[in-house]
Amino acid sequence: MQDIIQAIQNKVAEVTALKYVDEDWGQLDDYSPNPPAQFPCALIDIASLVFENIGRDNSATPVNRQTAAGSITITIANLKLSNTSSRAPQGQKDNAWSVFGLLDDVHKKVHGWKPTANTGALMRKSHKRVRRDDGIQEYQIVYEISSANI
Repeated sequence: MQDIIQAIQNKVAEVTALKYVDEDWGQLDDYSPNPPAQFPCALIDIASLVFENIGRDNSATPVNRQTAAGSITITIANLKLSNTSSRAPQGQKDNAWSVFGLLDDVHKKVHGWKPTANTGALMRKSHKRVRRDDGIQEYQIVYEISSANI
């Protein structure tokens, strides 16, 4: 699993506007007003995996083989420090809405891409906003992934 997270981390880090890309270990949880991440950031988590046995191989030292299918969550977060009201200056609105460009850029990098030789491609399953009261815009994109012979 480490190789999958590292591969996704490297791919997401190609979005140069992101200042922090890491495994999600709770950097955005209960740290207000100073979470241990720089903004904008992307946090990666293997949310869940389900394994299925496919039997032993025929090698000299037989190994029990499994396939896996599950979910990878990529959280994109940014501090919203400016107003987006209809009367705000356009430059101010563009800055405040930059998180949506990051969501698109990250999605374009990983959707349909295979993190390792033994995995299938990441396919987007869902997208949701996380409501917060600390000025952080947080969105979670969930991708489905499968692997063979692990």
